[in-house]
Amino acid sequence: MRVLGVDPGLTRCGLGVVDSLPGRRVQLVAVGVARSSIDDDVDRRLLAIAERIDEWLDEQMPDVVAVERVFAQHNLSTVMGTAQVAGLAMLAAARRRIPVALHTPSEVKAAVTGSGRADKAQVQTMVARILGLAEVPRPADAADALALAICHLWRPAGALAAPQRELQAMTVAQRAWAAAEHAARRPTRG
Repeated sequence: MRVLGVDPGLTRCGLGVVDSLPGRRVQLVAVGVARSSIDDDVDRRLLAIAERIDEWLDEQMPDVVAVERVFAQHNLSTVMGTAQVAGLAMLAAARRRIPVALHTPSEVKAAVTGSGRADKAQVQTMVARILGLAEVPRPADAADALALAICHLWRPAGALAAPQRELQAMTVAQRAWAAAEHAARRPTRG
């Protein structure tokens, strides 16, 4: 399974792609950030981020997109921008019929470090260790996106229920169409 993790942010949106391997191992595919200029109007900033997310989805062709669940923060403008970018990622995935999963920061920390109260440095160090990297991915948003993707792969089995419910709600013809679309947009990995 290939997962695109999205750590939403209006200035820097972390993007990280991992593939699952046998034995609960994970392989890094790509990591980076989508950026927007603080000098631009919000609509232009959102467009810049949306275009990069679209490029990543088209280039990486993930099976699922894992997005950080936005939670209330003290700074309303920060949470608004984060929520807007999270919405862009979810919409871009939905347009491609790619399932979306939302994970809280505590879930991500617990999945990657074993503690839902781990600090950013601990999460980044564990991401590097899990992926066998010599250095921590920079900036922090990129490492956070990889942590989201890893969290999604390592989530409890019960978390699979949402995409299954969506598939069950489809008719046989809709499921066949979705499977054909998914197969057509995804080249064989060698």
